[in-house]
Amino acid sequence: MRIGWRGALGILLGVALLAFTLREVSIAAVWGVLRESDPLLFALATVAGTLIFPLRARRWQTILEPVAADIPMGPLWRSVAVGMMVTNLVPARAGEFARAFALTRETRVPFTAAFASVAVDRVFDGIIVLALLFVAMWDPALASNASIAGYSISQVAKIGSIAAATGLGVLYAIVIAPERWEALVRAVARRIAPKLEDRGATLLRTFADGLAVLRHPGRFAAVLGWTLAHWLLHATAFWLGFKAVGIEVPLSAALLLQGVIAFSVALPAAPGFFGLFEVAAVAGLALYGVDATVAVSWALGFHLLTFLPITLFGLWYFARLGMRLGDLRTSESPASTPPAAPPPTPAR
Repeated sequence: MRIGWRGALGILLGVALLAFTLREVSIAAVWGVLRESDPLLFALATVAGTLIFPLRARRWQTILEPVAADIPMGPLWRSVAVGMMVTNLVPARAGEFARAFALTRETRVPFTAAFASVAVDRVFDGIIVLALLFVAMWDPALASNASIAGYSISQVAKIGSIAAATGLGVLYAIVIAPERWEALVRAVARRIAPKLEDRGATLLRTFADGLAVLRHPGRFAAVLGWTLAHWLLHATAFWLGFKAVGIEVPLSAALLLQGVIAFSVALPAAPGFFGLFEVAAVAGLALYGVDATVAVSWALGFHLLTFLPITLFGLWYFARLGMRLGDLRTSESPASTPPAAPPPTPAR
């Protein structure tokens, strides 16, 4: 895969932010904090930070039920691991494409429907992360005038709320009236690229099928529940990491920090979000009076420890599924479908 200008920008930004974060802290002091940290608590944080991915796979199973009922957990878990591995190692945010494409290697779910379901997945993430961020804002431990990069926490939450609501609104507009969107796609294609008219309409219908969970209130509630469990476990992993390096803050600080980091990594990012994660962590923990050296120690330690397991799982499954990075480059093109995959076979 080519890195492209977005990938190059993300890498440069990550390097610059990492250098910015480390400019006023002593590496020796950071190493000293990590050396004195509690290994058991860091191990528990790593386990919790890795278990969120099976939860994500379980949630994805519910999202996909209207499209393909009874998909086993195995292919979903392997696809999630592959997607996260690609996010961690490849520029330009190819992980979501990899996740959707990996599912097509083991199931009959079309790529476009799989990718649409990933879009739904991300919108639910935004809804729950924002809700937990609002909960954290009510904790008296957070100063009422707290701000990040000149923006108050309430402003950050409002911006995120608008983005999540807009995304959910667009998805609902497609799922409620797919025929209108199909007509729009046909009209645009007829003017710009008539040969792509039928293909574009087919892709739109398949994408709408992937959004079918939004039509079912029961499944909608179930997906919200799995999403809540995912992010509460994620916040618990943060909090255990805090304890490991001696940071004494309430659990609400983890809820707030994961929200700050989640919105920060929406910017162009290096593989694995290195740089953005650390600078957001230092800024978020500063709201609770945490020293920069200790904050950097937690950020680097936690980030690296939770980076490794899911990346190794993903590499293993990537190889077992016979995938290549060139496959992802093909799947990223909206005018194309992934290369033909062999008949679905389980990867052990």
